[in-house]
Order: sequence, then C-alpha cells, then structure tokens
Amino acid sequence: MYPFRIDIPQAQLDDLHRRLDATRWPDELPGVGWDRGVPLSYLKELVAYWRTSFDWRAAEAQLNAYPQFIEEIDGADVHFLHVRSPEPDATPLLLTHGWPGSVAEFLDVIGPLTDPRAHGGDPTDAFHLVIPSIPGYGFSSLTETGWDTARIARAWAELMARLGYDRYIAQGGDAGAVISLELGRIDPEHVIGVHVNMLMTFPSGDPAELAGLDERDQARLGKLARFDAELSGYMKLQQTRPQTLAYALTDSPVGQLAWIVEKFLDWTGATELPEEVVDRDRLLTNVTIYWLTATAGSSAQFYYEGAAGVRAAAAGAVPPPVTVPVGVAVFPDDIFVPIRSLADRDLPTITHWTEFEQGGHFAALEEPAALAGDIRAFARTLRPATVAA
Repeated sequence: MYPFRIDIPQAQLDDLHRRLDATRWPDELPGVGWDRGVPLSYLKELVAYWRTSFDWRAAEAQLNAYPQFIEEIDGADVHFLHVRSPEPDATPLLLTHGWPGSVAEFLDVIGPLTDPRAHGGDPTDAFHLVIPSIPGYGFSSLTETGWDTARIARAWAELMARLGYDRYIAQGGDAGAVISLELGRIDPEHVIGVHVNMLMTFPSGDPAELAGLDERDQARLGKLARFDAELSGYMKLQQTRPQTLAYALTDSPVGQLAWIVEKFLDWTGATELPEEVVDRDRLLTNVTIYWLTATAGSSAQFYYEGAAGVRAAAAGAVPPPVTVPVGVAVFPDDIFVPIRSLADRDLPTITHWTEFEQGGHFAALEEPAALAGDIRAFARTLRPATVAA
C-alpha cells in the first residue's frame, strides 16, 4: 500500500484542449430537444465552458486534499481515498460509486460524514471513510477479465481487512449498491449493515403480486418499463460490445462528455439542463476523470461481466439472501425507484426505508445533505453491534 496523489501532466490537459478545439460537430434535426440525445446547442456551450472556464487543477486539488492510496488486490491496483474522522470512535464506512460516476461523487459528503461536529452535527454520528475506485474506473487498474460484482466485493472485504477495520457499514448507489449488497452477502461477519440509494425491484410475473400494487407503485413499474424501452441503450451496448465503444469515447472528449452528461438529465429530476440539479464543475470533474484516465472502455467492462446477472434478475431470479440489516434511501427521480413489497420479498432484512421528496440517481451530488443524513440515521440503528476500528 503506498500513498497516491493525482498529478496529471500538463501535456494531457493541452491535448484535451486541442481536441476540444478541433471537434467535428454533427448536424441536428430541428426542434427535437433532448428526445434523440444531447442537443447540439447545449453541448457546444458546455464544451466551450469545459475548454475555457473549467479548472481541472482546482478539481485535482480538491481531490488531493484527502489522503489517497493504491493497494494491489487480486491483481488489480485499487485506488482509494481513506479519510479518518477526528472522532476516534467513528464507525468505518465504505462508500462505492457506480457508472458513470467516480470517487468525485462523494466530495460534498466527506466533511459532513467524517466530522459532523464541525458541520453542526452530533460527533457520535462520525465515520471513518474508505472510498475506492472500482477496477477499471478512474485510477484503479483493470488488466484481466472476471472482475464481476462478486470479485469486487471480495476485493473490498480484503481492503477493509488490510486497513484494520473489523466491523463496518457498506454503502453505495448504482453499481455501488449492487457491490455493497454482495459484500453484505459474502462477509456478514464484518459488515454490520448495508445502505443503498438505488435498489432494483423486478416483478416475479405472479399476477397476484401486481394486483396488490397501488397507483404509485404502478407508476414505478412504468419507470422500469420506460428504462427498458428507451433509456437502456447505453447498458445494452456496454454489456455486449464494450471494446467497440471504447474506440469512440477514448478518442473523442466530446463523445465521452455526451455519453455521460445525457445520464445527468435522464436519471435525475432535471427538466431542461443537468445543471439544475448537479453543479457544472462537479459534473465536468467526473467526466474529466474518465477522459484523462482513458477508462471509457474499461469501466464498461463491468456491464459485460454482469450481463448474465442482470438478465436473470429481470427474469425473476432472486439472489441469495443478505442476512445483515439493510437500509434503503429512495429518491423519486432515480431511473429505478423500488417498490417496498417487492424489496421486502427479495431483501427481508430491510430495517430502514426512507422516501425522499426530491433527488435522483446521483444522490451524493444532487442531495448530499439528505443522503448523509439518511446514512447517519441508518447507522444509529446499528450502534449496539458497532465496534470501532
């Protein structure tokens, strides 16, 4: 394990600017808005901001303000932030991002979670944070096949053991939710609870199960159907041909930007522009990490590795049980909004469930205070079993 500091050579930033200046723009049909993808006028304006106003060095300094490390685990160099709380009895908390995210998602919750005393909170709610980059994302390497959800979960268990954390909470959204739940399955001796801010609930096909759903839950099924019919093209491509996609996104920063920024409109409560709910500089920090690390293709490999599991879940297969307590934060503008009765069917150890009035898929970016507060509330229910590292 050795310390790591992000230090992008200036030549790479100069190359990014050169490529942005030389963008070959497509035509666009009139009056289509976002219906067929990212609008040309919006993307041109965002690219101009990326080229002339976005400050990568400032973003780099924000990330480097926190201790970072690289640890070789199972053949991968795993990058992670390790932020110890000033409170010695803080609870260890493992935060896992998803796609198209990165460790930068959590910048706005690190302070409140590690040092609640300094943010007007209760010091007994403090956490020691471990925030890893999934292999193939950001500054974590991916050099071989087979890095599916289970393998990542095993790597996270090993990382926490090497850091000396015997009992801890796992938390995540998107892929981070899937990984965190798997971690709870395979390592219940050390995981005291799992908190997720995304949960996929699929109907089994039993008509009686659907007949009991109210209007709100029927609408949530409708969101699932819309995702499958309209919004899942990215997933199906990444599940089947990640290498082909990699050539386009690794060669074109504007292509990489469009591929990601679209999700910040489709998967959030934004109605016209992603910046309605996510800070523009934070969004571009996330995209720039993908670009500078050339991880468009390697990050998509996670979808290829997990394709069979997604198909099985959609067909009604129920994974092995999670025996530790589970907390769920439900944000209404997410692409997947869980149905409680179906969630209880698949995860009978749910002990904490919060329905929020606003927020979407990128909760740590959209609603950091709400997410941090819900993690704290869930952790309080686990305190009798918590042993600080």
